Amino acid sequence: MEYRNVAIIAHVDHGKTTLVDGLLHQCHAFTAHEHVEARVMDSMDLERERGITITSKNTAVYYHDVKINIVDTPGHADFGGEVERVLQMVDGALLLVDASEGPLPQTRFVLRKAMEAGLKVVVCVNKIDRIDARAEEVLQEVYDLFIELGADDEQINFPVLYAVAKEGVAFHNLSEWSPGVKGDLRPLLDTFLSFMPAPPPQSQEQGRVVITNLDYDSYVGRLALGRVIEGKLRRGAAAWFHEGGNKPVKIQLLYTWTGLRRHEVDEAEAGDIIAIAGIEGITVGDTVAQGPNPVALPRVRVDEPTIGMDFTINTSPFAGREGKFVTSRQIRERLEREIMSNVSLRVDAGPTSEVFKVYGRGELQLAILIEQMRREGFELSVSRPEVVRKEVDGKLLEPWEIVTIGVPEEHVGEVTQRMAARKGQMQNMISDGGSRSRLIYRVPSRGLIGFRNEFLTLSRGEGILNSIFDGWDEDAGVIQQRLRGALIADRTGKTTTYTLYKLQPRGDLFVGNAVDVYEGMVIGLHSRDNDLNVDATRAKQLTNFRSAGADEKQILAPPVRITLETAMEFIDDTEWVEITPTAIRIRKRILQSNLRSIRRG
Repeated sequence: MEYRNVAIIAHVDHGKTTLVDGLLHQCHAFTAHEHVEARVMDSMDLERERGITITSKNTAVYYHDVKINIVDTPGHADFGGEVERVLQMVDGALLLVDASEGPLPQTRFVLRKAMEAGLKVVVCVNKIDRIDARAEEVLQEVYDLFIELGADDEQINFPVLYAVAKEGVAFHNLSEWSPGVKGDLRPLLDTFLSFMPAPPPQSQEQGRVVITNLDYDSYVGRLALGRVIEGKLRRGAAAWFHEGGNKPVKIQLLYTWTGLRRHEVDEAEAGDIIAIAGIEGITVGDTVAQGPNPVALPRVRVDEPTIGMDFTINTSPFAGREGKFVTSRQIRERLEREIMSNVSLRVDAGPTSEVFKVYGRGELQLAILIEQMRREGFELSVSRPEVVRKEVDGKLLEPWEIVTIGVPEEHVGEVTQRMAARKGQMQNMISDGGSRSRLIYRVPSRGLIGFRNEFLTLSRGEGILNSIFDGWDEDAGVIQQRLRGALIADRTGKTTTYTLYKLQPRGDLFVGNAVDVYEGMVIGLHSRDNDLNVDATRAKQLTNFRSAGADEKQILAPPVRITLETAMEFIDDTEWVEITPTAIRIRKRILQSNLRSIRRG
């Protein structure tokens, strides 16, 4: 059988998963009576809630007797490790670009990785039905991006298609499309067959696969996923090459895909994407080989992490009330399971046995891990994200990022002022000729910690911010990030409307009426730059004496909603974020007010 292996790569929200939906439906991957949800490849609850792809997934369709293995990749920069490793499973990539937004930072990242891997690239300009679509200008920007990344004559001669993924239509020429025109995705599938290379013929004696992903099945245990690089792989005896050496193993079960369904096979040919069951302890980067003289393949390598956080047990007075897993042993085991499948994460020992240093690509990647643990029943505390620094030739280096900001013209001044305070260096400023501007900055990664939510406030929710890792450079110096102190509960109890009403002029409250608080818990943001201990539990004294005037009507403003991401960005070095299955709280590391300094820092 012939194969084509294609990765769909793009910036977040440019339509990858929607396009895969269309391919699956038009290639009849589902039965007539089967109920299929939109964005079927986004199978995780978090993916559906956030509308982004977090983990790469593969599917397969048949077109003209050719099996096309399709890999849907994440579009967010924090999950770049997922993109890097799955590119080893494919021979070509479909680069999807929004017809209005054009190439954005993650577009540059995924394209660079695809070109480094030597993949054939097809460009598809998606969402050409948008009112603000500018498909021809976007295509020119894509050409400029290829040239900027050092594309040779062969790479720059890529096929171009135009699509409306949500309608399941694609065209070779922009002039073929008009509102309401009938069509399908056959032009795209035909391009896959004609332009994407088929795996070369291989010897049948030597079968080898490098593991690029892991899955779990409740019946057969761990599944190791990868592409058969050469030969045929069969059930039975094999050699497993891991970091510690190699050992003989037995492939108990072998699976491949049709549509979204995994089915069992006895053997798999070179070019097919498979799953192996029966090898306990296998992990990403390992090789499974068969034949008279089995040899390992190069291990999967990804860029090093740039952001780190401390994970530790929950030590607040409310510890153990809401979670099932609360000990350091349980947290350590969960983190060890995570790094077995996620090669872009790293876990190191902390200063004590109860603290673990977790490093990743960005705040969102770490926040997703924490949210998954929270939903599984874990209780833990985490620190503020910190950048990873390294010393080279006597110079202290830190990670820098390229930030692209789209913002209405009237907010440009505020944004540039805040970016300057965070050591941002403006690279370019482009006006769209209308009411919006695009600002491009080079900024230290730590300058972006806590900026995203501040940016949404500055732009009244109308701004768009994207960033991508740009390399290591000299330390930018001191960056002042949180300018205001905290309101801190000075005793344990339940909040009352009577007290909170009187505290409202002091700052922005994070809690409402009748909320359990404890000494050292942060209940609001102070209006000044110092911390303030307050009693939020005092109730009004009820006596027989009538007051001189009528009671004041007490109406509380809605409390500021604290999410995991906003809490991670808010805290400073003296605080923890307490995370349980039902609550997210901010607390001081030292709870007793008489043992800590009132001033911040």
